[in-house]
Amino acid sequence: MDMKTSAGGAHIAAQEVVSPVSSHNEWDPLEEIIVGRLEGSVIPSNHPVVTCNIPGMAAWGQTIAAGFRYPQLMVAPAQRELDGFVALLESLGITVTRPAPINHKTRFSSPDWSSRGFCNTCPRDSMLVIGEEIIETPMAWPCRYFETHSYRPILKDYFRRGARWTSAPKPQLTNELFDPDFRLPEKGAPMRYILTEFEPVFDAADFFRCGRDLFVTRSNVTNASGIEWLRRHLGEGYRIHEIESRCPNPMHIDTTILPLGPGKLLINPEYIDPDRLPDILKKWDILVAPEPNPITERVLSVTSLCGKWLSMNILMIDEKRVIVDPHHTNMMRAMEKWGLEPIPCPFLHYAAFGGAFHCATLDVRRRGTLESYF
Repeated sequence: MDMKTSAGGAHIAAQEVVSPVSSHNEWDPLEEIIVGRLEGSVIPSNHPVVTCNIPGMAAWGQTIAAGFRYPQLMVAPAQRELDGFVALLESLGITVTRPAPINHKTRFSSPDWSSRGFCNTCPRDSMLVIGEEIIETPMAWPCRYFETHSYRPILKDYFRRGARWTSAPKPQLTNELFDPDFRLPEKGAPMRYILTEFEPVFDAADFFRCGRDLFVTRSNVTNASGIEWLRRHLGEGYRIHEIESRCPNPMHIDTTILPLGPGKLLINPEYIDPDRLPDILKKWDILVAPEPNPITERVLSVTSLCGKWLSMNILMIDEKRVIVDPHHTNMMRAMEKWGLEPIPCPFLHYAAFGGAFHCATLDVRRRGTLESYF
């Protein structure tokens, strides 16, 4: 046993610090999770890096209403769903931690620009958990610049209890980072991104974790410099592999490709060509996501910040159980066919605030160890 000597000569047993943060993949048994909040949310700014990623009519409405609070007719149903989701997680024995509610309408600025905020509904975007380390990410949306401040009480608590806490370099987000001539690529045309390589930026939600291997899609919020920053930061103990997406306006990996467990990979057939996956993933079972069930409710169809493939945005409780929106019956049946146990939880209205189950959460602790699956 490690012993320390006090000033009086007595020997005191050193207490082993066990980090409250420990998560190595997307499927080990879930023990603790951060779930976002809706309070204080405002419609995101109309900066080009924002509008280029918002689909259809939602982009038009967002441009007009940027900086205003979300109307109650959108907030109320999403809040009911969020409350139900939190209750479900707690009923499964999972510790749920929540950020502090804040007023995102408050304006802030840097020497080069000013903005209002957005929301703290999607902790998956702004923080990345790698083992016992939690990393604040350098996000490309100006309206999300201070988003992790609402999580600071949680981060400080985790740090005091033994977690490693890192913040990637804060980006300047000046005009040099954004291509002024950017246009969405036509179908079949070479991929284009609004980001330059002026400085490293990335959202954590563009990555998924499989132990010592991380996979990433480059996107309109994650550039090659951001990927390289994380590669150097993690060092030789981890490998980062880039996945090619055919999405014309890529943003976040969890509606494109996501592991369901060791050897099981869920893919979006529109965005992923299995023949172009990294070689190590080709050894896994490739599970093709079924066509999403259409959403006919008009308010949802014109306010969602996400595309139709949000049916893939699920949350693994362990290697067997998975939370799925019951509206997506095709996905529910597919999960059963693949030997999984889908747990239904309504969550469609949350899409107006940026995502579904995977986006709305950050798994802080999963019971398991660091392994290599390849």
